[in-house]
Amino acid sequence: LVPFVSMLFLTLLLLFLALFPGAFNCCTKISDEIPKRILRRVERFEIQKADGLCHLEAVILYIEGRKFCVSPRIRKLKKWMKKNKHKIPRKKTHGRKHRRSKTIKKKENKQ
Repeated sequence: LVPFVSMLFLTLLLLFLALFPGAFNCCTKISDEIPKRILRRVERFEIQKADGLCHLEAVILYIEGRKFCVSPRIRKLKKWMKKNKHKIPRKKTHGRKHRRSKTIKKKENKQ
C-alpha cells in the first residue's frame, strides 16, 4: 500500500508541474525600494501580473543569473523601465523564429 500511495503522490506532483509550470516561479514577496546601482546591472526584466497562478504584481529583475522581485509602483523603477524598454529584452522569446519565405517567380514562355 505504501509504494502505491507514494507512486500516486509522485504522479500527481508531476501532473501539477506539467499543467502549471510557473507555479513555483512566482514572486511571493516584493521590495519597495531599489538602489540605482542595482538598476544599472539589470540584464533583463519581466512583468508578473496578479492573475493566473501568481497573485502578486511585481517586476522581476534578472542580474547575473539572480532574480529580484520589486514593486511595479516604485517611481524610480517606472522611469527606468520607460527609458530602457528598447535596450533590454523584457523576456526571452520562445518558440520558432519566423522564416521569410522566398517567392520564386516562374517565367512564362510565350508561344
